[in-house]
Amino acid sequence: MNTVATRPPLALEQLNRMDAARFVETFGGIFEHSPWVAEAAHRLAPFDSADALHGAMIGAVRAAPRPQLLAFLRLHPELAGKEAQAGTMTDHSTHEQSGAGLNAMTRDEIANLRRMNAAYAERHGFPFIIAVLANSKQQILDALRTRTAADSEAEIAAALGQISIITRRRLDKLLAAG
Repeated sequence: MNTVATRPPLALEQLNRMDAARFVETFGGIFEHSPWVAEAAHRLAPFDSADALHGAMIGAVRAAPRPQLLAFLRLHPELAGKEAQAGTMTDHSTHEQSGAGLNAMTRDEIANLRRMNAAYAERHGFPFIIAVLANSKQQILDALRTRTAADSEAEIAAALGQISIITRRRLDKLLAAG
C-alpha cells in the first residue's frame, strides 16, 4: 500500500483566483531567479490553459528590454559550474543537472566542461543554457561545442527556446503537484 500522500493538481480556477502576491509565491521560481516573469504573467490572468499561462510567462521574457533579457540569461547557472560546486543553485536546477548526470562527472570531464563553459560565456556573454533533462550528457557536450560557434543573436534565440522547454516542464510539475 502506498502511504505517500499526493495533493490534487492545482486547477486553473485556483490559480486564476490568486492575488498577485500568492501567484508570484507559487510561480515565481519557475524562471531562474526571476519572479518578475510571474508578476508580468499575472497581469494577463485569467488563463484558460497551462499553455496560455506558460505563453504569458515566455511572452514576458521575450518582451523584456534587451538589457533585462541579457541580465535574465546571465542568472542561469553554468552546467556543473561554481554554483553547483558551492551548492547555491536553485532546487530546480540542482534536480535537473543531477538528473542529467552532471553531478557524477570525473575531474577531467568537469575540467573540460568548465573550459567549454568559459569559451561559450566569453563568446556570447551569458552561460550555456540547455534543457538538460531532455538530453544525455554526450548530447549536452555536443550541443555546447556546436552552439559556442554560433552567432550570438541565434544563440539568444536558442537559449530562449531551451528556457521554454525547461520552464514548461517545471510548470507542468508544479501544476501536477498542486
